[in-house]
Amino acid sequence: MERFFKLKENGTNVRTEVIAGITTFMTMAYILAVNPNMLAAAGIDPTAALIATCLASFVGTMCMALMANYPFALAPGMGLNAYFAFTVCGAMGYDWRVALAAVAVEGVIFIILSLTNVREAIFNAIPSTLKKGVSAGIGLFIAFIGLQGAHIVVNNDSTLVSYVNFRANFNTEGICAILALIGLFITIVLYAKGIKASILIGIIATWVLGMLSQLVGLYKVTPEAGFYSLYPSFGITDFSKFGETFGQVFKADFNGVSIANFIVVLFAFLFVDMFDTIGTLVGVATKAKMLDENEKLPRIKPALLADAIATLVGAIFGTSTTTTYVESSAGVGAGARTGLASVVTGFLFLLAIFFAPIFTAIPGFATAPALIFVGFLMVTAVADIKFDDLTEAVPAYLCLLAMPLMYSISEGIAIGVISYVIINVCSGKAKKVTPLMYILTVLFIAKYIFL
Repeated sequence: MERFFKLKENGTNVRTEVIAGITTFMTMAYILAVNPNMLAAAGIDPTAALIATCLASFVGTMCMALMANYPFALAPGMGLNAYFAFTVCGAMGYDWRVALAAVAVEGVIFIILSLTNVREAIFNAIPSTLKKGVSAGIGLFIAFIGLQGAHIVVNNDSTLVSYVNFRANFNTEGICAILALIGLFITIVLYAKGIKASILIGIIATWVLGMLSQLVGLYKVTPEAGFYSLYPSFGITDFSKFGETFGQVFKADFNGVSIANFIVVLFAFLFVDMFDTIGTLVGVATKAKMLDENEKLPRIKPALLADAIATLVGAIFGTSTTTTYVESSAGVGAGARTGLASVVTGFLFLLAIFFAPIFTAIPGFATAPALIFVGFLMVTAVADIKFDDLTEAVPAYLCLLAMPLMYSISEGIAIGVISYVIINVCSGKAKKVTPLMYILTVLFIAKYIFL
């Protein structure tokens, strides 16, 4: 392991990597419950979707570990699965096999782009200050996800979001929010004391407190409101269901599918996945101090290629676009620096096929403290932004502002790139804008017009 993963060279050890890999998995385990439910709306059997999700995550994460030696984990992307189910298969009315075909074609295109250095060039073209904004923006984004998962931040028809009313729904939202806050303080105190497993301990401690709350009646199971039992259960996975999705991408019926609409669907997948992945790599790598002196990520090509392979393989298995997960930052926050952490995460996804009821029982409020705290660790990247130069600082600010408010990493990058080019050109600093940044600006504007 030392020779292959270069643990000492990266300032880590086996224990740290294992704990960090488990931490990453536990912050991502929600996808095992969410993705099958999402894809069920598209007509895919939930059990088949669960198996496909586990296998795609395993293959993608292992590719990242063995090809690039990075602690980045992959799984079917949130947002992309919603677009797959509710827009392509729902509003547009396409069969899920056609949607999988679009994902598979996207994967093939990404493999080609990764081998020809196009995605690498895009990564390297993003200015240094904007990369810091991306990292901080992702920090705010995942913290926002954590606040929602904890039910601390809830929907409000007047203000879009608001703070939870602890008393109105104390036995559901209220107690979840309280437990998440307790878990957050546990995590912070342990981290401040230098305990490397602090984030993982925070997750487990919060979950245990939740089960105790259910035991004494403080937490009440209310399935109709989305509050399920916190106790893990045991069941047998029906592996025969996997045959309903495996290889179905090759049986897609394109009768009645217009070429124009298929291209629109394909490019929507392409844009979101490409810039979600680039944004995640920028943000997490910046936090882990993996960028070199030129603000470039070593071994970026195999990392992007692993992501592309995962997308294609995931489509063949029967799930929506598989992509690099921002929750990888939780593992980085726990000390992950090499692919060994990803190996641990990947094998846990494989084991989850057999023990899915246990992993899917991890509630959102238990993983919320990890996301909120890691969000803080990533927001510290703003300290490196040159605030005395508005042509650099304002695009970074708009980027980090857009990610949580627009609930999208790719939208944050789009706003950052467009504003960077426009502000610098209009300020007489066009010479420092690279040609590729101009191209990206045109493409992003075209996306808003046509997609």
